[in-house]
Amino acid sequence: MRSHLVTATALGLVLLAGAAQAADHQVRMLNRGDKGMMVFQPDFIEAAPGDTVTFVPTDKSHNAEAINGMIPEGATSFKGKMNEPITVRFDKEGAYGVKCTPHYGMGMVALIVVGKPVNLEEAKAVKQPGKAQKVFEQLFSGAAGQ
Repeated sequence: MRSHLVTATALGLVLLAGAAQAADHQVRMLNRGDKGMMVFQPDFIEAAPGDTVTFVPTDKSHNAEAINGMIPEGATSFKGKMNEPITVRFDKEGAYGVKCTPHYGMGMVALIVVGKPVNLEEAKAVKQPGKAQKVFEQLFSGAAGQ
């Protein structure tokens, strides 16, 4: 009986230690930010597997949504509601493209790299509308050093 209690306690401590190491990255959704109009700030996040990212609608009329073709194989897609925060847990290594649906063509995009960007070439191959293409080119150059 005592050995079961010791084992259960040790397992609980290991699980708590793992949860304590996970980080939550905050990304604000803004009408105007350091890089101009309609931006995620920051627009590039380096995360570890198990980390979360919370997208906060600091200004109205924004959401955060995964871009089709820009998430690692086996990862779960996500789509936040307009004007509501969304917290996403990233468990799979790779590059994740994120857009604000109404401002996608205006370049309101972000790149989250979790661990190694194993799908970077596939993500780069996704065709982007309007200014999003230019913004992603800059973001990908930051991810290339991974």
